Amino acid sequence: MAEGKYVSVAEVKELLTAENERRGELIPSLRAAMNTAIETCPLTKDQADELIAKIIDILSDISLADKDATAVKIADTLPRFPSEVRAIFAKERGVTLSPEMIQQIIDAVAEYA
Repeated sequence: MAEGKYVSVAEVKELLTAENERRGELIPSLRAAMNTAIETCPLTKDQADELIAKIIDILSDISLADKDATAVKIADTLPRFPSEVRAIFAKERGVTLSPEMIQQIIDAVAEYA
C-alpha cells in the first residue's frame, strides 16, 4: 500500500483551482469540492504550511501518534477557543495539553486566521 500524506484544505483549494484553470471546467463533484474549499478556507497553501510547521513544533514535547494529522486538522479548523482545541485532542488517549500549550496553539492560529 502506498504511503500517503496529509494535505490541508488550503492545498486542496490550490490544487483544484489550478486544475480548474488548466481544464477550463471541472466535473461537478470536483467543482463542488473546490467551491467548498474556497468558501471554508481563508488560508493560502503557504500560510497553512507555515501554521502546520508551527503546530508540529508546539506539539514536539508530547507523545502523539500522528502529529502531522493533528496539525493539519488544526490548520483546517482554525480553533479560536480552548474548548475547540481540546475537542481536537479528545480522542487521543493519554494526551493532556497544558493550558499554556493550548494558548500557544490559539496564538499560532490567530496569526493566520
